[in-house]
Amino acid sequence: MNKKLQVLKYLFSDYLAATLAWFLFNLFRKEYIESVNYGIHIEIDYNTSFFIALFGLPLFWLMIYSAFGYYSNIYRKSRLQELGQTFVSTIIGVIIIFFILILDDTVFSYKDYYSSAGSLFIAHFILTYIPRLTITSITAKKIESGKIGFNTLLIGSNGKALKLYHQLTSQEEKYGYKFVGFINIFNKKDAVLSKHLKHLGDLNDVENIIKKEKIEEVIIAIESSEHKEIEKIIYKLQGVNVITKVIPGMFKILTGRVRMSSFLGTPLIIISHNLMPAWQESFKRMLDFVASFFALIMLSPLYIFAALGVKLSSKGPVFFVQERIGLDGKPFKIIKFRSMYTNAEKNGPQLSSDSDNRITKFGRIMRKTRLDEIPQFINVLKGDMSLVGPRPERQFFIDQIVKRAPHYLRLLKVKPGITSWGQVKYGYAENIDEMIERLNYDIFYIENMTLYLDFKILIHTILVVLKRDGK
Repeated sequence: MNKKLQVLKYLFSDYLAATLAWFLFNLFRKEYIESVNYGIHIEIDYNTSFFIALFGLPLFWLMIYSAFGYYSNIYRKSRLQELGQTFVSTIIGVIIIFFILILDDTVFSYKDYYSSAGSLFIAHFILTYIPRLTITSITAKKIESGKIGFNTLLIGSNGKALKLYHQLTSQEEKYGYKFVGFINIFNKKDAVLSKHLKHLGDLNDVENIIKKEKIEEVIIAIESSEHKEIEKIIYKLQGVNVITKVIPGMFKILTGRVRMSSFLGTPLIIISHNLMPAWQESFKRMLDFVASFFALIMLSPLYIFAALGVKLSSKGPVFFVQERIGLDGKPFKIIKFRSMYTNAEKNGPQLSSDSDNRITKFGRIMRKTRLDEIPQFINVLKGDMSLVGPRPERQFFIDQIVKRAPHYLRLLKVKPGITSWGQVKYGYAENIDEMIERLNYDIFYIENMTLYLDFKILIHTILVVLKRDGK
């Protein structure tokens, strides 16, 4: 199973389809629309512009498909969903091309516009969808026959897990489950499932087991007596990139987005870790890059002012660089303008407060206006951070928070941000209690992530800066 090769198949197919569709559309436009209108035969002008469009325009289509998330989850495609996805993305792409490239055409009637847009849509949709359907159908057959499988871990060890295991392995259609082994909650060595599957350990080792065994799917099938552990299971799986499924009987005790994975075979509910639709995620990444790029240029006078202020107010470097924990628990170096005296943490990690004598006079001004945070646009350009997202913390404090609020780990499923709902509504936290209190705002953000909420937070942040209300 080669995911990169599978993606390349779709990319090549889509590129070729877009190229051929554009060529056929131009042929139709010249041979039918223009030739009929002018009363003479008009041929395609094979000039430089034509070939730039012919080979460059398909790249635009690949960007559209990528924005819709078409090239993610490449092996688990629904053919019906693929039909709708191709239809909608083709409509959007044709509308954009129409207003940019076709609207300037000389026409004798508005019917010519309809003919142009309609012919481009039909050609592009048919030529794109048929190869996609072929590739997806061939892949689905290989999955159903067991030629393609996904390393699967079963969480559970007794009656429900055993029943589910027999159901999934006895079906004629395999659905891609390639069971590697199982883990149980309390690490019982005499679990009934051990006669059929390898016992890999207990829940405490789940993250290491997933990485070691290259697990792609996790199925939760625990007993009723173990349901109190379900929250712990879900949070432990937050930090790894796997598809999580659960038997329907446990639906009521789960929170978050869920959907059924099958209605023909054994029904399982997929717990979705995608917090935003694919197109919104793509737009958010694009907005992060574009806004940060222009912010670094437009705010350059502020950078000079802040750098001079830091340098003249106290001895030490202009920038403060510190390790923080980002997406999926990966550490990165955050960049800020230094607002404290050097060696401020010589006695170990400490949180700051309003009366903190480690903060310089100019540092207090920067903190009120969030000026010390603006170098983090560099972090956004590097891909470590986003404009909006939970503020990143140090591992030292995360370890303390998780002991009292394990749901903090959910914050690690999104990129940390320069600003956050917690930062806007609460401000800087001075101790662990306040960090846990602020956590409620960040959890709210994750549960309701949309571009609208991002823009709302950005507007509130600007107001905080202008009013100098920063805590």
